[in-house]
Amino acid sequence: MAVPIAVLDCDLLLYGRGHRTLDRFKLGDVTDEYLVCTYGFPRQFICYLVELLGVTLSRPTQRSRAISPETQILAALGFYTSGSFQTRMGDAMGISQASMSRCVANVTEALVERASQFIHFPKDEAAVETLKDDFYGLAGMPGVLGVVDCTHVAIKAPTAEDLSYVNRKGLHSLNCLMVCDSRGILLSAETHWPGSLPDSTVLEQAALTSQFETDLRKDGWLLGDSSFSLRPWLMTPLHIPETPAEYRYNMAHSATHGIMERTLRTLRSRFRCLDGSKGTLQYSPEKSSHIILACCVLHNIALRRGLGMASAPATGPPEQLEEEYEQMESVDSEACRVRQDLLLTHFS
Repeated sequence: MAVPIAVLDCDLLLYGRGHRTLDRFKLGDVTDEYLVCTYGFPRQFICYLVELLGVTLSRPTQRSRAISPETQILAALGFYTSGSFQTRMGDAMGISQASMSRCVANVTEALVERASQFIHFPKDEAAVETLKDDFYGLAGMPGVLGVVDCTHVAIKAPTAEDLSYVNRKGLHSLNCLMVCDSRGILLSAETHWPGSLPDSTVLEQAALTSQFETDLRKDGWLLGDSSFSLRPWLMTPLHIPETPAEYRYNMAHSATHGIMERTLRTLRSRFRCLDGSKGTLQYSPEKSSHIILACCVLHNIALRRGLGMASAPATGPPEQLEEEYEQMESVDSEACRVRQDLLLTHFS
């Protein structure tokens, strides 16, 4: 009886049944320069990922042939850093484009499972004090626990009827809420918010707000731009500074908050699947959110393993996705008191 061609494995058609694993591509056979150029990272970093994710990616499957963890990771890194399933990349590793897609899905979920391991606020008092000291060293802003901002990542339209992902530029996107430390390491990343939501609404509904209202508020504050409302744990710039102290506060705020702009630029530069130069993420909002979060995990791993912040600007049109905003005036009297105390104590 004839077997329908649709049920055949693409790799089976290409390579037959003689191979149990796809190990044609060996890390030891190529230079570090080639790995960085093709996959975005050096050999040592890739080997660490194989060690970190190997057990998860080797889980038993129903498939007759398994793709090695090393090959899966290379395929995923190739997509994250180039933004496309390049046929030449699949050919180099001996896998089809369909298998490339499965590799990206597997590695993405493995990284998302470990997000809390790599993206979190410091938990002990000494680490919190170090965090604040590091921020103070940037521009003299005291008590800072992190810099917060939102950024949009373009996605394909989920359905013609679903307008919740259409942002103010008329593009479909996810609005991602990020917090980073003074080195650009992400302390929080919520990547699932629909693009139609303004930054202030995202923050209002975010887990980050609950975290600071209940746990971290006493330790210091975040710095946010004027798209957010002033809160006791979120210091925003003054809309119209009038006194020398207010100008000094705004200058220190701006200089410290600038680390987030550099962090987001590094994310887009290092992971071109996010920058729009290869088009939108061609996945559902949920899967796109997971890809963004996986890139955030890799960003933190890279910084912690000595791969510094990228200096080259991202290509493509990401700035067109950023939300415009109006000054958010606070009606929180306690928040106004906290900021006024900060002005009097540190900037007068």
